[in-house]
Amino acid sequence: MRCPYCGEPESKVLDSRPTEEGAAIRRRRECQACGRRFTTYEKVEELPLVVIKKDGRRESFDRVKLLNGLLRACEKRPIPLAKLEALVEDIERQLRNRTSSEVDSRDIGELAMERLRELDEVAYVRFASVYRSFKDINDINRFLEQLQTLVQRRS
Repeated sequence: MRCPYCGEPESKVLDSRPTEEGAAIRRRRECQACGRRFTTYEKVEELPLVVIKKDGRRESFDRVKLLNGLLRACEKRPIPLAKLEALVEDIERQLRNRTSSEVDSRDIGELAMERLRELDEVAYVRFASVYRSFKDINDINRFLEQLQTLVQRRS
């Protein structure tokens, strides 16, 4: 590792330890030439997830965007932020475990709806109303009838 002070390419590792999250390793180093100490971090480089939108555009996966959509759906509902963050983490992990680094926005929406249905039915309906772009009350009624049929089957 090159010294940030003098540019010397050789440094000695004095200490290595995982970061708090365990996602990176913190290394304390000492330059062989000038003797100054510095810290480096080593972490796994992940391939970017590319989302294919309905209109064919491609953009990078944005976990904050997904979390914000879930927060809007869960507004005034008794759902802790930590549960929504875990939900987003789980969805991102499922997407990264796929063989392709490209994913349809529909797949993300379906995963989010599936998880919201288990968490809170009102939030599920709110999210679905935006995600499925209901045009009128009839669309909502059909959706609610399907949901009610699904709930009755479980009982």
